[in-house]
Amino acid sequence: MAAGSGPVLPRLLCFLVLVSATAAAWGLGSLGCSFGAFCECDFRPDLRGLECDLAQHLAGQHLVRQLVVKRLKAFVEDPAPAKPLVMSFHGWTGTGKSYVSSMLVQYLFRHGMASPHVHHFSPVIHFPHADQIGRYQGDLKQWILGNLTACGRSLFLFDEVDKMHPGLLGVLRPFLGPSWVVYGTNYRKAIFIFLRDREELQLQDLEPAISKAIVDNPNHGFWQSGIVEDQLLDLLVPFLPLQRHHVRHCVANEVAQLGLAQQQEEEVVQAVLDGTAFFPEEERLFSSNGCKTVASRITLFL
Repeated sequence: MAAGSGPVLPRLLCFLVLVSATAAAWGLGSLGCSFGAFCECDFRPDLRGLECDLAQHLAGQHLVRQLVVKRLKAFVEDPAPAKPLVMSFHGWTGTGKSYVSSMLVQYLFRHGMASPHVHHFSPVIHFPHADQIGRYQGDLKQWILGNLTACGRSLFLFDEVDKMHPGLLGVLRPFLGPSWVVYGTNYRKAIFIFLRDREELQLQDLEPAISKAIVDNPNHGFWQSGIVEDQLLDLLVPFLPLQRHHVRHCVANEVAQLGLAQQQEEEVVQAVLDGTAFFPEEERLFSSNGCKTVASRITLFL
């Protein structure tokens, strides 16, 4: 978990800024989704709200905010994109990959994760058996075909791609490029997001390192899929390891919702930080689990 909800006042101020800015930029009629290009299925993009929420609650990931919001804005505002938007999120557990994904869904679709046009795939749940890879390939292809035919503005989220069976994701290759049109339906407005844990990420040369690690690893879900080789990924997004002050931000956000006295609030924050594992052992620079277990550990110190 990357962060929780912030205090009521900052969220209210953010909302007021969002409303006024949106009204100024688009006119009040846009709040009712008057532009047809933004009203497909239950696709209701609120990019200012997304940017505001990430700025308040996503700790330690300035690169993510800049890269994702900029690319998403260009894609959403293009009435005829050349290809689907394909993003791959890479980083340690607890650095915010799932949080950012959930925020994207929340601010793009009216019903969020409950939208019938948002599809979440997990290797453990949906593709557990290596000996059934052929069946999974067929099922996945038909699922993508059927749902994109029903709504071109669909979002497909693939969790733990590093644990996917090699060969499975190759069936996605035709859907991710600029020329995939079936039965007269254009699928270029879809969004594909891949999440990948990578604990050995280096802090320098991130994108080349990520690409090479994917291509050279025969146990990775992207291996020989053609997705990386054909440059179908629009954005490789590195989620950096979180330092102590980033984790403090996450803890403070969670504790602020409890209505504690200021002194008790600070005591709880400090206790959670003291119980958090950091590495390397001597320097203790980075959190081992980021913000993932923050919420569950707070109750231990109340």
